[in-house]
Amino acid sequence: MAFLPILNTASENLPERILVVGDPNRLDVVKESLQDVQAISHNREYRSIKGSFNGQLIGVVSHGVGSAGAGACFEELCQSGATRIVRAGSAGGMQSGVGAGDLVIAPAAVREEGLSHKLVPPTYPAIATPDVLMAMRAAAISLGIEFHEGILLTSDMFYPHDILGSDLPLWQKAGVTAVEMEVATLFVICGLHGVETGAVVAIDGNPLEQDDGSMETYDPHQEKVKTAVSNCLLIALTALVS
Repeated sequence: MAFLPILNTASENLPERILVVGDPNRLDVVKESLQDVQAISHNREYRSIKGSFNGQLIGVVSHGVGSAGAGACFEELCQSGATRIVRAGSAGGMQSGVGAGDLVIAPAAVREEGLSHKLVPPTYPAIATPDVLMAMRAAAISLGIEFHEGILLTSDMFYPHDILGSDLPLWQKAGVTAVEMEVATLFVICGLHGVETGAVVAIDGNPLEQDDGSMETYDPHQEKVKTAVSNCLLIALTALVS
């Protein structure tokens, strides 16, 4: 047994299969799909619960925003003995036709965040586990939920400034489907520990289609985004226990 200082709990309190989300409040949404829910711990942005989904014990842990803090969470989960970690999150669409209310299942992610480059060389890939990827596809199809599949861009920058500008148009030309802030970090850390992993994200807008390039029309609280988040969580939970 080991104590996990960031998650503020003993490793034995965490199940082997873990759903990770950014927002601690999202655990209240997930709880509605679980049975026999128990709180584990709550420290800063890191909130942990466990419960049963489709007859299997799982954990749900929030990791906050950005690669550095999320990476500490992912590292402790891997050290705790996790065997499968799936992320359900939100992202911005980067291709025409990928907009608010859509879902994207990720086979891989571009490592444009800062943490993974401190762990492995830049040529190390950030990829999902094939079995988890297939489980997500199967879950979405069986649930009748439409989805895109494509590479995510994991970037530390949410609000670009004029000094250096944004590299989103470059990655759009390269065919990247959506942008978010943690998936590449998850894939790399799980890869280093031999832990199965995958990710599905709900699209809450398309930064390349905002009016005049501003954030004024960005609204991640639309009803269609809330529906997408619920579907995202359901796909992730189903794949987690498959």
